[in-house]
Amino acid sequence: MSGTLALVGSGEFTTQLERVDRCLLEATGCPRPRVAVLPTASAPEGDEVFLRWAEMGSAHFGALGAEVEQVLVRTRADANDPVWEQAIGEADLVYLSGGKPSVLRATLDGTRVGAAIVEANRRGAVVAGSSAGAVFMGERLFRLRRRPRFVRWDEAMGLVPGTVVAPHYNAIPEPFLVLLALRAPRGCVMVGIDENTALVGREGTWRVMGEGRVTMWRGRHRTRHRDGDLVRL
Repeated sequence: MSGTLALVGSGEFTTQLERVDRCLLEATGCPRPRVAVLPTASAPEGDEVFLRWAEMGSAHFGALGAEVEQVLVRTRADANDPVWEQAIGEADLVYLSGGKPSVLRATLDGTRVGAAIVEANRRGAVVAGSSAGAVFMGERLFRLRRRPRFVRWDEAMGLVPGTVVAPHYNAIPEPFLVLLALRAPRGCVMVGIDENTALVGREGTWRVMGEGRVTMWRGRHRTRHRDGDLVRL
């Protein structure tokens, strides 16, 4: 059975999401889970930022009783390194932190590490993504363009089929997000996740956790969901 998935709007490795992260660790079913932290999406921001996210992840999950490994994948060469592939393969929880979704796609798509993340979830490991990480877990991710259309939809990891994910939803003007929702690929639901909020679940049934809301766009139909609500994807 596939493992639990978590789409996080923002706030990874902070006390605001400690309740969510304890839930994810419990979902592994392990007394001392192994957590793999991938700060890959922040790699273009430089080593200081990249390593800070890695250290934050280590400190946060270590304080919650987990064994943590920093998976320092910056490039496609790194993503094809068997050492990092093995680190993912041994993890009970894989966490993709924030940055740029396009960087995750360019770095992980078609690589050993990218395939290992999907396989880890298939064998039952938990996979979580915050901000850019959450976007990459959907079926498609967007890139803004000038012409002929203002948005292009690229393939993402596809761990959550039939979705496009919009993190930081409450921090972005909703009229812009409505335009994205109306141009979403056919058959895809747009999942807007507020900051410090998560959508956690598997096999179609999901629970909202956190201080904000989750906004679902199915075509022109919008629904809002708060902490504790169950939703179907």
